[in-house]
Amino acid sequence: MGRNRIYIRAEKFGLLALIPLYFIVVGLMIQPLSDIIPGLWRIIKEPDFLITDYFLVGGIGAAFINAGILTLAAIGTIYFLGMEMDGHTITSSCLMFGFSLFGKNLMNIWAILLGVYLYSKYHKTHMSRYIYIGFYGTSLSPIITQIMYITELPYLARLPLSILVGIAIGFVLPPLSAYTYKIQNGMNLYNMGFACGLLAMILVPVMSSMGANPTVAHHWAEGYNLHFAIFLGVLCLGLTVAGFFFSGRPAWAAWAGYRRLLRTTGRAPSDYLRMFGPAPVLINMGVNGLIGMAFILATGGDLNGPTLGGILTIMGFSAFGKHARNITPIMLGVVIGGVFMHFDINQSSVQLALLFGTTLAPISGYFGWPFGIVAGFLHSSVVLHAGTPVEGINLYNNGFSGGLLAI
Repeated sequence: MGRNRIYIRAEKFGLLALIPLYFIVVGLMIQPLSDIIPGLWRIIKEPDFLITDYFLVGGIGAAFINAGILTLAAIGTIYFLGMEMDGHTITSSCLMFGFSLFGKNLMNIWAILLGVYLYSKYHKTHMSRYIYIGFYGTSLSPIITQIMYITELPYLARLPLSILVGIAIGFVLPPLSAYTYKIQNGMNLYNMGFACGLLAMILVPVMSSMGANPTVAHHWAEGYNLHFAIFLGVLCLGLTVAGFFFSGRPAWAAWAGYRRLLRTTGRAPSDYLRMFGPAPVLINMGVNGLIGMAFILATGGDLNGPTLGGILTIMGFSAFGKHARNITPIMLGVVIGGVFMHFDINQSSVQLALLFGTTLAPISGYFGWPFGIVAGFLHSSVVLHAGTPVEGINLYNNGFSGGLLAI
């Protein structure tokens, strides 16, 4: 009995690992290995301001391998901590992959995770209680890279300083995120984005006074829509088919579960994996990924590192609050904002707002689709200015904006 249960648990984590492995294989197919190694080094050295598309910095293969390795490390960590898979497992893994295409890399996440580990030791609790906070908290990992650019300090001072700052961030985030979760009332799914935004508003002035000059960047790849539409479409269709036919449940039962999922509000916490099982969640992930891609292509946007990160984030939160009925009104609201306000819907920052603005999906699900459209409309404007105080070092900028609107 025990051996069978362990095997089933290992199988679940193995199936989740297929997503990063799929993209690693794609990366190796697209870019020669001789170019991937120097590409990874360029990614590690990049300052990582928003928006920094790793496809442009290191190449597609290097970006996919950077993201794939970090995601496999995250999945492996959760597994070896002895935890069972739940909605957070899928969400945090997809976020790790998505944001490792534009901001997180093989070097800049570890100090924050160490800080969270030390917090758990300080409070004499198991790391499993805080591991997801650690993964979400790597939203501030660009700060680690930024400190290395304080030219007034020698390198031997910058390196330990960056590690100490990362540890301090990780140590502070667990209590801070617990507080911000309460004040948003479950209406902003990216709670950690709001918590990290508040912390960044303190750190940015301190860094500037020490000689660092955080500023918004714009590295944005174009011209890959056909390639990535195929790769992403295959993944989304594969997840949908797996939900219907390879989940161990009859297809009609999976469809019935998915219909029940669509009737939920999505208000946090909504762990769909625990509530409905894997089959409806797989269908939800595939459908939502196709919706996100369709909106980007229909509005003349680009499929690249940041937008693929946004679509993967939607797919990840398909296990924790998002579904077709509560994300579509938010995205329509952002599109309407592009029509009536003084910005173009295919601007890079607005494309990201279109995808990441679905953090407000619970507003649409709880109050109804008209309020979802209003929330998306407001978000399309607020997010363009909410990142100014944090100068592009909080990767979850839409979570910060969503928190302001949710409050």
